[in-house]
Amino acid sequence: MKSLLIGAVMAAAVAGTAQAQSLVFGLGQSDYSETGSEDGIVFEVELHGDSFFERGNFSAGWGGVASVQETGDAFIGGGLVGTFQLRNRWFIETSVMPGAYFESEEGNDLGSTFEIRSLLGVGRTLNNGNAISLSVSHKSNASTAERNPGVNSVTLRWHKPL
Repeated sequence: MKSLLIGAVMAAAVAGTAQAQSLVFGLGQSDYSETGSEDGIVFEVELHGDSFFERGNFSAGWGGVASVQETGDAFIGGGLVGTFQLRNRWFIETSVMPGAYFESEEGNDLGSTFEIRSLLGVGRTLNNGNAISLSVSHKSNASTAERNPGVNSVTLRWHKPL
């Protein structure tokens, strides 16, 4: 839990000096692609800053993420967050966040410390302004290292505006 708290603080720093727009909490399941790895529950905390680009129903901003697996593996990253507003308060969310990955299980080694998390999700804003979404994400080093096994996650997310 201590590593998650440290990661959340670092994710907030990565998100930059922009006023925070929302906190996102995610809980899901991860599936490591390599034989001998240990799949498990993943918990994520994200900080999304105000958008710096808006065009039509699309907006983009900076964000930071800290995640930890039940096995103790952790990821801290920051990058671009995009949201496309649909009808009836539905939305599509996406992000690309390079960062640092720290495995605690030898079988969960993703090939390097440098990893990139990409995410795609669909969600709905509730009447009170909060939102829920379901996302799929992938972490890999984009073949920048000799090994690139990757990990995929499905996550249920709760978005809290700040």
